[in-house]
Amino acid sequence: MHKNKNITIFLHLLVWLTLFCLPYLLSYGQEQELDRVKAHFWIPLFFSAIIFYFNYFVIVDRFLFTKKMFLFIGVNTAMIIFFLFLKEYIEDNFFQDILKKRIENTDRTRPPFKIAIYIQVLSYMAPLLFSIALKTTKRWVKTEAERKEAANIKLKSELQHLHYQLQPHFFFNSLNNIYALVDISPEQAKTSIHSLSKLMRYMLYETNVEAIPLSKEIDFMKKYIDLMKLRVSEKTIVNYNFPNQETGVKVAPLLFISLIENAFKHGVSASKESIIDINMSCDNNKVLFVIENDNLPKKTEDKSGSGIGLHNIEKRLELLYPNKYSFKTQVTKQRFKAELEIETN
Repeated sequence: MHKNKNITIFLHLLVWLTLFCLPYLLSYGQEQELDRVKAHFWIPLFFSAIIFYFNYFVIVDRFLFTKKMFLFIGVNTAMIIFFLFLKEYIEDNFFQDILKKRIENTDRTRPPFKIAIYIQVLSYMAPLLFSIALKTTKRWVKTEAERKEAANIKLKSELQHLHYQLQPHFFFNSLNNIYALVDISPEQAKTSIHSLSKLMRYMLYETNVEAIPLSKEIDFMKKYIDLMKLRVSEKTIVNYNFPNQETGVKVAPLLFISLIENAFKHGVSASKESIIDINMSCDNNKVLFVIENDNLPKKTEDKSGSGIGLHNIEKRLELLYPNKYSFKTQVTKQRFKAELEIETN
């Protein structure tokens, strides 16, 4: 911020120095009369600087941006008229030689009085309009930065809410599964609790980041699948295929787990054979995740879980990967299929 302020001051000094030297730059190699340069250029330039900075630091903020247009126009009109008369007064009292030469000139060589006044007014209008343009641009940039910051804070807040929403949802479903094992197989229930503690440790301490290596997320999903397989019967077949090598790709944490939860929740039958197929592939910066399971919708009286899994995925995808994802679900021949593709760059 301090560096930007120094650059701004330097640019202002550079502009005014260039304008100060302009008479000599435009008449390179020709002799300039110093009094004429003072009277007709440097003094109006000094008045222009006053108009510019008075508007830039005071009038534009106080009157223009607060919609006090009459005051804004009135103050600037009075200031310009004052400088017009002050310039004439200075010339009449301190630059008599220039005044004598002006009187000696014929009417043909002198511009009409009205045109001369018009040109001077325009010369004072230029810094006024430039100060308005700069101040308006600066205000717009500040407003846009604040808007983006507010949107970013809102985005992080929503993502954090969804993340915290997912954790109890995941924990609740897992506890339901372990509860079903307590009477049937106490040893498996103990093993499940131990596995769940590892998964929860990962969720609590390693996923509070924007992106995580895909390899860690894959390891988490494999452990969860192993945990779920403990409570299903031998009639349930789970096939999964994940990238074996380190891809270097990073993804948002806990993005795919809800789909796997959904498969075990709605795709497993206790009385007949069920098949869950999970496939993930990674090509450069694109990750494709496909999961298929039998379509066995949850009964109305079954209140386990909160049913927020798929909604949570869609909301997070909208926030994390706008225009960089494809999420499709379909039911074909009693098989539910979900396909999620994301572009990580």
